[in-house]
Amino acid sequence: MSTRTPTHAVIGAILALGVAVPAAAQGLPDNQGLPDNIVRATLLEGWRTESGTQMAALRLDLAPGWKTYWRAPGEGGIPPRFDWSGSKNIGGVTFHWPRPEVFDLNGLRTIGYYHELVLPIEISPADANRPISAVARVDLGVCEQICVPVTVAIRAAFDESTRPDPVILASLDRMPETGAEAGLSASRCSAEPIRDGLRLTSLLTLPPVGPDEFAVVELADQSIWISQADTLRTGFDLSATADLVPANAKPFALDRASVRITVFGGSGRVVEVQGCTG
Repeated sequence: MSTRTPTHAVIGAILALGVAVPAAAQGLPDNQGLPDNIVRATLLEGWRTESGTQMAALRLDLAPGWKTYWRAPGEGGIPPRFDWSGSKNIGGVTFHWPRPEVFDLNGLRTIGYYHELVLPIEISPADANRPISAVARVDLGVCEQICVPVTVAIRAAFDESTRPDPVILASLDRMPETGAEAGLSASRCSAEPIRDGLRLTSLLTLPPVGPDEFAVVELADQSIWISQADTLRTGFDLSATADLVPANAKPFALDRASVRITVFGGSGRVVEVQGCTG
């Protein structure tokens, strides 16, 4: 199995190279910290969809050579975290992550975005007859030779325009392939108890995605630490085995529908599979 070093320990070692600083955010007072040319955050207001949701987006503009991270950033990466507590009339939030890139950071594999990230955010109102206003604190990491934890603040009061934003549409067009689109015919998984949690083995019947494939395993519960998956291709079968360790370090009941497996191919293809059967 992979080396059992919890991700937060690796992150801590990398953060020791940088300092925690706030970044400037459009529409809110600037705080002292990073120069504006390293990272700037804006909330694109987007449009009201036919289903009544608001399709907005977080836009991060980064200086050349700087990057930020995907939702499951890999070894040493810093996952973004959103706090919407200052918002009004938000019933739910869905993120539509575009395909990320794979980086090597001092021998550690990390996953994220260079130069720019446009992250579509679909907001469901708690009351369809009331306006939505969004205020969010976003904790994230930006990296060049060192990694720096950053806090940005974004906000917007949305109107009911139904005109799509081409910038957001372009990002939605860069979503990973679904399993069905990639030719997935089966997604199975089994779990066995280990001393401090579960060992999950997933088996996807899926045509090759590209050279140097690897899989990333995620759960809906982000408090559960997940090891880097051991990935093995045998014909049309791809297996991925990872350890799942909750905060109490004990075996737990696994909801297989909440398991998400993302397969990366060296060709730049990314395939996302949601759920598995026993």
